[in-house]
Amino acid sequence: MTAASYRPRIDLAAILAAQNPQIDLRLDEYERSTRSFMNLVANYTKKTTTGVSGKTDAYNAEKVRLGEKTQTTKAEINQCKEAEIELVEVLQQEQEERKEMESAVNALKRRLASIREKCASVDAEIEQYRSMVVTLEREKEREENLLRSRAQEVNYKLRACEEILHGVIEGIADDQILVRFTHIDPSDLDREFSLVIDVSSKTYKVPTSTPFLPTLPILVDELNRTRDLYNFIKQVWEAFDELTKQQ
Repeated sequence: MTAASYRPRIDLAAILAAQNPQIDLRLDEYERSTRSFMNLVANYTKKTTTGVSGKTDAYNAEKVRLGEKTQTTKAEINQCKEAEIELVEVLQQEQEERKEMESAVNALKRRLASIREKCASVDAEIEQYRSMVVTLEREKEREENLLRSRAQEVNYKLRACEEILHGVIEGIADDQILVRFTHIDPSDLDREFSLVIDVSSKTYKVPTSTPFLPTLPILVDELNRTRDLYNFIKQVWEAFDELTKQQ
């Protein structure tokens, strides 16, 4: 029974009929009821205060924990930001290095393409040179065959010339030919008539003759015009023969 629910029951008719009318307010019961109510209120207040205090302590503890966690989180965020900045710098550096590598690779590719073009050009030139070498070898072989054929012909004519003119044709120095004749002078068949022919250049020269032939310059001019060396030797023999007859 609480103080709020306390309702004193009064029999008003009985009180008025009494000789000394008195109203029993039941104050003791009211006081007991009031004390009980106040105790309940005090207990509730204490319980509530204790609960609120516990919640406050828990809240403060949670607040402290959250504050520490916030500081830790902020520190982690700052570390992450620093790591992000470092990562961005690393990425930028890697991008620059990648660009440099790509540029170097492109340069190498261009150089490789140029080298391949040069190699292809060199291969074409080598093939051309090989073809030229083959052609030159064929021409050289043909010329050698021709020279061998002419050499055989020259040897044959030389032997025939030597036998007919009683002469000897031999090399005496670099690009010089000595021509010697006998059996020209009837009074002395062993008498020698000779001349040296210089064939070191395209223009034939006769630096000396024994004996001296007045017509030799004319014969040499004719030789350089016709390039007929055998006919020149024949003409020289005839000139020596004519010179002998005039003596």
